[in-house]
Amino acid sequence: MTLTVQQATNRLVVLTALHWFPVGLTTPVMVLLALDRGLSLADVGLLFGVYGVLLAALELPTGGLADAIGRRPVLLTAAVLHVLSCLAFAGAQGLPGFLGAIALMGVGRALLSGPLEAWYVDTVDGRADVAPGLGRQSAADGAGLAVGAVIGGALPALLGGALAAPFLVAAALDLAYVGALLRLLVEDRPKREGSLRRELTEGAQQVPATVKEAVQLSVTDGPLRVVLLLTAVGGIAIVAFELLGPLRFAELAGGREEGAAVLGTVQAVSFGAAAVGALLAARTRRLLRHSTRWTCALLSVLGAVGVACFGATSVIVLGAGAMGAYFLAHGAQWPLLSAVLHSRVASAQRATAVSAMSLAMTVGGFTGNLALPHLAEATSTRTAFAAVGGLVLLSGLLCLRLPVSRDQEALLDQALDHGDDLLGGVGLGDPGGGGEDREQLAETARTVAAGEQRGAVDVDRA
Repeated sequence: MTLTVQQATNRLVVLTALHWFPVGLTTPVMVLLALDRGLSLADVGLLFGVYGVLLAALELPTGGLADAIGRRPVLLTAAVLHVLSCLAFAGAQGLPGFLGAIALMGVGRALLSGPLEAWYVDTVDGRADVAPGLGRQSAADGAGLAVGAVIGGALPALLGGALAAPFLVAAALDLAYVGALLRLLVEDRPKREGSLRRELTEGAQQVPATVKEAVQLSVTDGPLRVVLLLTAVGGIAIVAFELLGPLRFAELAGGREEGAAVLGTVQAVSFGAAAVGALLAARTRRLLRHSTRWTCALLSVLGAVGVACFGATSVIVLGAGAMGAYFLAHGAQWPLLSAVLHSRVASAQRATAVSAMSLAMTVGGFTGNLALPHLAEATSTRTAFAAVGGLVLLSGLLCLRLPVSRDQEALLDQALDHGDDLLGGVGLGDPGGGGEDREQLAETARTVAAGEQRGAVDVDRA
């Protein structure tokens, strides 16, 4: 079955929202549930440390597995593990139980990283610019988290303080996600002969070579290095909000419970801001003369201002606005960086390359987890946010090393202006698509999306 670009984009959006909505349900209550069942803050830090180590260790191998045996089975496994992790969290009573739950979640998250996005890009197969579709995916990601966070934060109060309730609801919704994967994720792959065991064995044997090729490409390809470095900086900034943000809101609100109530709402608003930013990514690039590098640089400046202002303000509303500003900028930058990444890799390494991007985010977050608490203790929370803001600002200079071909991106944006392929309508190269100009545009889009101009692309050095 061959999907149109519109069908593939719609399925990408639906599957993304169905996954992240249950995750959003559990986000506001995870730490509170652990503390309520006797864990200390140090124990909670250990849990997140284990989660980060698992992600760092498994990101590339699981991406290679998806490239080797297919996206669908890996995504199904990830979904089942998330169901089990939610049930484990709901029943955990001590540190060993929570460690088991976070381990299941970490392995599932590592498996999730890459396959769905790789499936989409392979399915589109050069028929459209992938940035708008990836922007819609990021928007669905943020929207799912936002709605889930609001509902998950409210459920315990509605159910008499049952902090485990969001995890049970999330597990039930994950089953719906599994059903959607089985129905919507159509993957055209050569059939292997033999048993499932033989197929998995042969696929697993291909993982080391796939990972090695992706790592070599990430190290030797300049634009990919820039994308990974920018992603790592984003990981540090997000961890600053996740780790120090609750403390900051507790200070501003006058207590832990008051701060937690405010944080749930602000998290939802921030996730929503990231979704809006993702939807505006292509339009923002268009306003800046179709330049990815200048768009990302401007977004880095906006993000830096948001981080610094969050640490400096003493007003809750301004703090919420500053946090939202950072997530808006981060959400807009992500699909543009993802599009650069996909233009540099072939299908055989695509899921692994996306996993490398996720790994860069994880490494950045792990670095932030190690450094920021010590910096905040030695100085202040305000100083820690100022330092992160300075780092994000410096990353704007790194954005100027991104490759840009203005003429090609202008043609792609013209297609978006006319509504072509914004939601994946008629493929650019489809018969009857619109004459000689249309054919020229189609050829350009195929070239850019397939990454065929890696060595000869006209790089904007302005």
